Amino acid sequence: MPWAKYSSVIIASMLKFFAGPVTGVALGLEWWETVLCTIIGMMLSVVLFVFLGTAIQNLIARYRSQKPRLFSKRTRMAVKVWKKAGITGIALLTPLLFTPIGGTLIAVSFKVSRFLIISHMLLWGVIWGVLFTVGVYWLRSLA
Repeated sequence: MPWAKYSSVIIASMLKFFAGPVTGVALGLEWWETVLCTIIGMMLSVVLFVFLGTAIQNLIARYRSQKPRLFSKRTRMAVKVWKKAGITGIALLTPLLFTPIGGTLIAVSFKVSRFLIISHMLLWGVIWGVLFTVGVYWLRSLA
């Protein structure tokens, strides 16, 4: 089995969700292999940061030289999404806007339960994983 190819897609998806399908196409994987690796990558990132999110936020705060701006564009957007749609909205937009790490840390900062974060991220990870992968493979077939 092509474990090096799989791990490349998984690592790419852990950092930036859309990078998983692009990497899968570039490495010549089947579409379903790319979908699975993309979802696994996102969920590894989500689970890691759900369980370590608060500790990571505290560590960053301890070593930060300046306090971050309280109302940046990113925090305003996250609060707006949270007020309108809660964890569902954050999970829905995580693959599109926030990245798996960013979306998970946003959910953790709003004190959402671990179960809800993981279940919502899994649902939207599967949906977006299939849509992105099919879209990327379709675009490749046009070239």
